[in-house]
Amino acid sequence: MDKFYLAAAIDPCRHLSINMDLNELTRQILAFRDARDWKQFHSPDQLAKAVAIEAAELQEHFLWKSPKEVEALIADRRKRQEIGEEVADVLNYALLLAAELGLDPAEIIVSKLAKNGVKYPVEKAKGSAKKYTEYSARKHAPK
Repeated sequence: MDKFYLAAAIDPCRHLSINMDLNELTRQILAFRDARDWKQFHSPDQLAKAVAIEAAELQEHFLWKSPKEVEALIADRRKRQEIGEEVADVLNYALLLAAELGLDPAEIIVSKLAKNGVKYPVEKAKGSAKKYTEYSARKHAPK
């Protein structure tokens, strides 16, 4: 068993300081998958469904909770670990999907950030939860 997996299995709450880029992380996830012969199940549509399902499991932790209850949930080490595992599942499947589609995760994230920078300029979006379409909507002067 790989040292990383072994350390996580022994103490999943231990904070491992891992400095790796998304491509190396993806390689580790692919190696984990390939060692188990799971690629056969990882078509793009199945991976997209897996992302959605795992995201729903993540949301379940917060469903019907008040802001105060969410604070308490996050403060609970065991619950926070459970939430972290769901976040990891979402990220794992998202990275597997990117690999299956031949997309570089870092490249598509940087590209999307640039597009969002145009949609949400700081001078209009700072401190606002409005959708970008609300910023560009112009009120027409009466004719």
